[in-house]
This record gives sequence, C-alpha cells and structure tokens, in this order.
Amino acid sequence: MKKYFLKLYQYNAWANNKVLKCLQEQNITDEKILSLFGHVMVAQLTWLSRIEATANPGLKLWGDYTMDQLQSMSDEGSAKWLSYIERTESFDRILTYKNFQNLPYESNVETIMIHTVNHASYHRAQIALLLRQKGFEPVNTDFITYDRVLLGQLKD
Repeated sequence: MKKYFLKLYQYNAWANNKVLKCLQEQNITDEKILSLFGHVMVAQLTWLSRIEATANPGLKLWGDYTMDQLQSMSDEGSAKWLSYIERTESFDRILTYKNFQNLPYESNVETIMIHTVNHASYHRAQIALLLRQKGFEPVNTDFITYDRVLLGQLKD
C-alpha cells in the first residue's frame, strides 16, 4: 500500500499545485472558487492531524483564505502527507475521531486516505467548472494526465 499511497499523494500534490498556479496566473479572486480550494486544503490538513493524533489545525472548513494562505496550506499539507506515508509501514488501522459537527466516528486509515484524495479531485472538478462558467480556462488535473507527465508523454 505504501507505493500506492506515495503515488496517489504525489499526484494530489501535483494536481493541487496545478490548480493554484492556474488561479494565480489568471488572477482569480472569486470567493466561491477560493473557498472551495480552501475547503480542500483544510480537509487534508484536518484528516492528517486526526490520523497522527496531533493538534487540529484550527482552520475553518469553509473559510475565506488568501492566495498566499492557500499556497502555504497546500505546501504544508503535501509535505506532511508525503512525510507521513514515507515513515509509516501500515495504514490498516481503525481511527476514532470526531467530525466538524463533533459527532464520533471510526474509520479505517486506508479508507480515509483514499477519501481525502477523492474529495480533493471532486472539488478540483467543481473549481474547473466554475472557472469555465466565468470565462476562465481551467487546468487538466486528471490522474492519467499526471501519469503521462511522469512518463514524459506530456509536458507539465
């Protein structure tokens, strides 16, 4: 699973960076778009803090974040997730946690890790749709595109 999760989270970091670069280059200031991306970043940091039993980042799940804050959260989240995966041998354990509504749950860490990347992909697609609806050009963050870049078939 480690190899799988490394590739998955390397892809996730790449896709998040592609979206951020797209937002920065097109000078996107739309609150909904930035809020969606912020939501993804907060979710990724929060899930990891739960898994590692560290302090909750204390960020609003649907907050107003600047481009600099989004960049910082993205960089931090990617680095921390990849570090966690590198130093962890087994992801097959049950995590007991409380969600943002303070309701108790138990989930397998592997499931949470898959969910976290799928959740990010879901919201990156929403961002792409909103960009297109507002007359901007979204960026392709499909996993196969990432793999083609890795294989040298496409330029990044």
